[in-house]
Amino acid sequence: MGSRGRLRWGRGAGRLGPGAEDGAGDAGAARGLAGAAGPGAGRGHRLLGAPLARPRARRVLLLSGPGRGRLRRCEIRLAAGPAGGEFLLRCARLGPGSPKAAFALSRDGRPTKVQRSIFSECFCALGLDELGRATGEPRYRREARALLEAVARWVREDPTELGRPLLVGATPHEPLAEPMMLLCLAEQLGDGAGGPLAELEGWCARRLLCHLQRDGSAVLENVSPDGKELPGCLGRQQNPGHAIEAGWFLLRFAQRQGDAALAAQAIEGFMVRPFQAGWDPEHGGLFAFQDADGLCPTQLEWNMKLWWPHAEAMVAFLMAYAHSREPALLRLFDQVAAYAFQRFRDPEHGEWFGYLAQDGKVALTIKGGPFKGCFHVPRALHLCEELLDKLLREP
Repeated sequence: MGSRGRLRWGRGAGRLGPGAEDGAGDAGAARGLAGAAGPGAGRGHRLLGAPLARPRARRVLLLSGPGRGRLRRCEIRLAAGPAGGEFLLRCARLGPGSPKAAFALSRDGRPTKVQRSIFSECFCALGLDELGRATGEPRYRREARALLEAVARWVREDPTELGRPLLVGATPHEPLAEPMMLLCLAEQLGDGAGGPLAELEGWCARRLLCHLQRDGSAVLENVSPDGKELPGCLGRQQNPGHAIEAGWFLLRFAQRQGDAALAAQAIEGFMVRPFQAGWDPEHGGLFAFQDADGLCPTQLEWNMKLWWPHAEAMVAFLMAYAHSREPALLRLFDQVAAYAFQRFRDPEHGEWFGYLAQDGKVALTIKGGPFKGCFHVPRALHLCEELLDKLLREP
């Protein structure tokens, strides 16, 4: 690997130093990355005593994933994955026959909150499918496929089951997150290129490209149903983290298709440009939201630095480097990882904080909550570990 020695990961400490010479070196790199979340990384998440269905589904996914190393070896033996899967089968849906999954549940598993979106169902499907693959239990994968079919129907045909009223004055729009998550779900359940969900994957990729607007210079969070830019602040809204995450989903799709042009578009249009526009030049870190015309975003948290865009950017740039071997992409990975491990990681108690002020100081001391669960950090660390391991094994 031509760039060995550029990165040094603290052995088990999760520290990354740019430009450091790696003496211990290659063998310890992946080990240091895997330990970066700290000892609190695998703890469960509760909010006011109530289990959250979406974080639980994400945790089932991570505990069950094939090749996920430590998590699978340590926790599947303890039946954590199947226990979570059975909980989801028993409690996640709002009621018998309901296509909707709850967002939050009471301590004894009764629904207390539902969102009028697709994401609780997506994460339940991802977790149950992976658990089915790990255990060989067909019930999990059948339930995952049923959830996928419901999500695809809501996104592509009829969203009325989501419970969102179609208000006559509202602007019809497609959020970037919907084809992005559906592409992730189709890849997970579809068994590779040419599989039974190939048509759905292709549709998702085409819809994602509709969000690449202004001659490829801006990824917009919302577009019209026919893929055009919308007027007003809804149309100008940008989410750098979503753009970058969609970029590595699209890159994996392009790799499965053998489409070099699409891979290049995913890297430049969805990763590099949104990163360059979204990185805070004064304090570092990615802004949560932006306005494509440089106006003040309407989201109250727009200038905060959130954990998940940085976790996704680490994956994206390391994956992009592994694909293209462009040294600039490795430097971007280094830049993001250095910021993330310095700012988000709790050196005393482990795990990552989730919410920083613009200057990089911790704004919220919670480690888990209704949106930050056991997902983005461990997924990013494990995917980066796998990518680094492959790169470091090369002659």
